[in-house]
Amino acid sequence: MSIPAAAINPKTGKARMAIYLQDAHPIREGMAFAQYAESKGFEAVWQAESRLVREATVPMAAFASVTNNIKVGSGVVDCWSRNPARLAATFSTLDDLAPGRVILGIGAWWDPLAQKVGISRAKPLRAMREIVTAVRALLHNENVTFNGEFVHFDGIELDYVYQDRRPKDVPIYIGATGMQMMELTGEIADGVVLNYLVSPDYNKQAMEALQTGADKAGRKIEDIDRPQLVVCSVHEDRQTALDMAREMVTQYLGQQPHIMKASGVPQSLLDKVGEVLTWPATHEQVTAASKLVPDEIVQMLTASGTPAEAREQVRHYLNNGATCPILYPLGDVHAMIDAFADWDGN
Repeated sequence: MSIPAAAINPKTGKARMAIYLQDAHPIREGMAFAQYAESKGFEAVWQAESRLVREATVPMAAFASVTNNIKVGSGVVDCWSRNPARLAATFSTLDDLAPGRVILGIGAWWDPLAQKVGISRAKPLRAMREIVTAVRALLHNENVTFNGEFVHFDGIELDYVYQDRRPKDVPIYIGATGMQMMELTGEIADGVVLNYLVSPDYNKQAMEALQTGADKAGRKIEDIDRPQLVVCSVHEDRQTALDMAREMVTQYLGQQPHIMKASGVPQSLLDKVGEVLTWPATHEQVTAASKLVPDEIVQMLTASGTPAEAREQVRHYLNNGATCPILYPLGDVHAMIDAFADWDGN
């Protein structure tokens, strides 16, 4: 069965593909991965900023500096820790480096990490609406006054000194997980970064919420790009691939049980894993708990197995609303890129 037209690059006739990098590799190695992905027809590289490990915009600049066409996105920066004016200036600067290739992916972060650094995530929907609205206006070269609950601007604009004053083509994608944030995304964002370690069935709920939000704004859901993070473990030996993904799945079962439940993971398994893991979980705890996680759960939540099995699972995400898989590689990065290069979705 072929994949939807929105998931096909009209210029190449191949499936749209992107790669996701966290902090598993040195930045210079990530630069080489970005170049390799570009050479294989991938359309984007996304840099994570989920934990207190690697800030996103520095590696984004590094990736942009050694490539020519591939888009570079944040997957995702949080909406709390940067002043919205500075956030706009940062992504305007990235656009100076790679005009038309930069994507601002932004999310509402998560607890308990936010709490531990003194951030209260109160009213995340209101905060996101205000921040996206204000940042977009600045990037569009507007003079902005904004008297909100979270954003307070008094007649400011991006204050170019020497460069040409022009609107910056930086689309804003919201990293939404909950259905209320998904609805807001459908209303105000250029795209959504759909989460990883969810089942394709979860996407059906997400699409309904995006549609509700789009309807509020008089938009079509086709106007909203829908790339999706997909954990991908590829190996010619199926069991090796599943085992590489199992510990990551286990950690997420403990960290985000509400999402896992929405994806169809049995409550009994969530309870058993929760009895073993604390936060933050130690490696020993994750290893112990991973022995409780069966192969079928790993396959349900990731694209893992042989190259053919991984592609088949990605197909399920694309047939349930995603437009471009953002492949999070576990194991051999080049092998994963090769497994999806020139894939036409069939």
